[in-house]
Amino acid sequence: MGISWVWCGVLLYLVLFLIPFPNLVTALPQGYLKASPSTSWTNSLSAPDSVKFRDGSTVRIILTSGSSGLVFACGFFCNQTCKDYLFAIFFLYIDKVGMGKVREDVGPRVVWSANQKNPVSINATLQLSSERGLVLQDANGTIAWSTNSSSKSVAGINMTEAGNLILLDENDAASWQSFDHPTDSLVARQTLDAGQNLTSEGGLFALSVTGEEMLFSFNSNPPITYYSGSSSIDLRDDFNTSASLEVYYNGLSLYPYIYDGSYFYPQLQSLQYVRLGADGHLRRYAWQKQSSEWKEDDILKEYLDYCDYPMACGNYGICRNAQCSCPVPKSINGTTYFKLTNGTLPDRGCSLVTPLSCDASQNQFLLACQNVTYFSYIRELQFTDLEGCKKACLKVCSCKAAILHSYSQNHFLGDCHLLSGILSLKSGNRNSSGDLILAASMYIKVQNLPRAIPSRRGKKRNRFVIILGSSLASFFGLFLLIGILVLLFRKNNDSDEAEEYYLDYVPGMPTRYSFEDLQAMTKNFSKKLGGGGFGTVFEGSLIDCTKIAVKHLNGINQIKKSFLAEVETIGSIHHFNLVRLIGFCAQRSHRLLVYEYMSNGSLDKWIFHKNHEFNLDWHRRKKIILDIAKGLTYLHEDCDKKIAHLDVKPENILLDENFNAKVADFGLSKLIDRDQSQVVTIMRGTPGYLAPEWLSLVITEKVDVYSFGVVLLEILCGRRHFDRSQPEEAMHLQGLFMEKLQKKQLLDLVDKYCEDMQLHGAEVVDMMRVAAWCLQSDYSKRPSMSMVVKVLEGVMDVEENIDYNFCNPPIPNTRARVMPPEVNVDGATTLLDSVLSGPR
Repeated sequence: MGISWVWCGVLLYLVLFLIPFPNLVTALPQGYLKASPSTSWTNSLSAPDSVKFRDGSTVRIILTSGSSGLVFACGFFCNQTCKDYLFAIFFLYIDKVGMGKVREDVGPRVVWSANQKNPVSINATLQLSSERGLVLQDANGTIAWSTNSSSKSVAGINMTEAGNLILLDENDAASWQSFDHPTDSLVARQTLDAGQNLTSEGGLFALSVTGEEMLFSFNSNPPITYYSGSSSIDLRDDFNTSASLEVYYNGLSLYPYIYDGSYFYPQLQSLQYVRLGADGHLRRYAWQKQSSEWKEDDILKEYLDYCDYPMACGNYGICRNAQCSCPVPKSINGTTYFKLTNGTLPDRGCSLVTPLSCDASQNQFLLACQNVTYFSYIRELQFTDLEGCKKACLKVCSCKAAILHSYSQNHFLGDCHLLSGILSLKSGNRNSSGDLILAASMYIKVQNLPRAIPSRRGKKRNRFVIILGSSLASFFGLFLLIGILVLLFRKNNDSDEAEEYYLDYVPGMPTRYSFEDLQAMTKNFSKKLGGGGFGTVFEGSLIDCTKIAVKHLNGINQIKKSFLAEVETIGSIHHFNLVRLIGFCAQRSHRLLVYEYMSNGSLDKWIFHKNHEFNLDWHRRKKIILDIAKGLTYLHEDCDKKIAHLDVKPENILLDENFNAKVADFGLSKLIDRDQSQVVTIMRGTPGYLAPEWLSLVITEKVDVYSFGVVLLEILCGRRHFDRSQPEEAMHLQGLFMEKLQKKQLLDLVDKYCEDMQLHGAEVVDMMRVAAWCLQSDYSKRPSMSMVVKVLEGVMDVEENIDYNFCNPPIPNTRARVMPPEVNVDGATTLLDSVLSGPR
């Protein structure tokens, strides 16, 4: 009987202590760690300080702010799928009674992450060194993130009780801290300063501080504000916790309090945080000690309802009483114009049954939507009437909808807004402040199918009209001739004004600057970064000291189409591997483009210059190749329209401070409707990177795949596609590549100035097979860029049946010289080897 009671006691101990807390992590490092050249952590599930939670997430703990209760910790984190890992700061609950056990039933709450855009895989490493600070390196050796602390000595790292991860120098002063680099969350005792943003996961929404207001915006170009105001918001609940979100001295802070029955006192331990969600909602999360769970609260619920958010019902979706539907759910005269993107999930938005086509604009019209308005108004244009507003939209290909909101019932005059992209719509004519907008009229552009063949009676009538028209044409021929001469005389003067007029009518455009503003930002264009056939690039700074690159285009007749193509193409798209267009200037004869600054310049200087200072190791080259492929995949497959870049070359690949590659220079790009398999256009681009099908002028997005193959070969071989310094038989890289391929001597082509690549010869040769796949003369045999990405990521293999006769025939130079500069049909430009090297 005594033995039975002993076993019962053991069983009771297991139930009460070990089962709820199975993750016993001994000797967790707390607070401060000293830096050394060899201090590193590997992302391994078998590590003793790895914890798997009941919600499926996993962490490997590196440092904590305390030994018990709800504490901050930093380390590797993955969500339920555990395909990708972040280096993050998160809340953990360590049970005091359980002798340091991390409770697996209280999942980690991430409040900061270093590499949201660059997740790493299993076996990635984090190194802390006195020379470089923190460096996060993927399993393949690629640098995913670093603190860029090479200019400052690092003595150690500290995790504070407030959740701030700090690198300390020898004098215990902060040389870097996570609070200075906010992501999507704000914890207590952290301040969001002016110039900083909370950015939602996915990057669609941002929270910033301006003056004494909070500013919530949708990250388009320019950003669209969906709420501003409230310098202070009180946050209270029924669990004796309280907080206020306050703007103070151009900074936003979260102040938590606790109620003792009589008063609210500052809460020293940070048990609350706010997060800007991927849906644009700002939520507060407060820890409830009694129930050991997090309580969630929507902070702006008193200011915005469900339908006031930009993506409440997805693109084209109409939000009505928190319910989503399409603008016109039923057919009109047998034609259905809208459909749900996902039939079972209305909040995913709607799409056009027949996509808009600029080549069939004669079959477009504006469909009236009654009692519907937009969640926000982008920009005020000039006063106009309803018909003028509608005509302006029909004239601009990129316009998707027109809104006229006037303050009179007769629509005589009002503010006209043209939308280049349609987010969620709202039922009713009230703005986000609840004010009634009188006579708001919204018209959405839709595409009709080609008209049916007219009846016989209609043919007779058309014949009469043709005869009458011919007679009148001969009578008024002289007047028409005079009119044409006058128009030709005035064309150059009017075209610039018309261009500026239409640019102002296209919402979603980047910020428009005056020429005087850009003169000031660049100090009168004093610091030149690079130049080429289309213009010169200068370094500048915005008001908040953010560095920019300003491209001043030369020769208006040559670059007008290029300028418009670049502004309209990348002004409305966003991807990590595409250079962001911040703004533009179209003022009189001045045409300028403002880009984000890329500190490491263009790729050509890193692969063609045999200077040790500018050499790239193999892991960085692999990462750059993958980045280029991802950027082109986005252009070809993830945009509303396919975008063919048409000028992919190393000079148009720019590198940021972490050597992330971004595709730039969209001046020659071509928009292709999804229902088009190919387009006819004038030859454009740079000799040597042009696909063979350019000779027929019938092209697809596969011309970019060919150019990518040339660039890939140049990166692997460390030389240009045509090099006069080489012997005559080796001047053309592609011909030499085909010869070495047949002789199975591809290792002879590997860049000899990069010892690291010589050590990875087999891997480089495998990458050359990808280049061969892309360089096939028959474009139908080339892979799509998404297939290339899968091969580079190891998801699929290269096609086995490759036609290796891919040597590009020489392009006649006469065509490049004979084509006059003013020939710019469909956005085409002359065949110029334009180079805009240097950082932009």
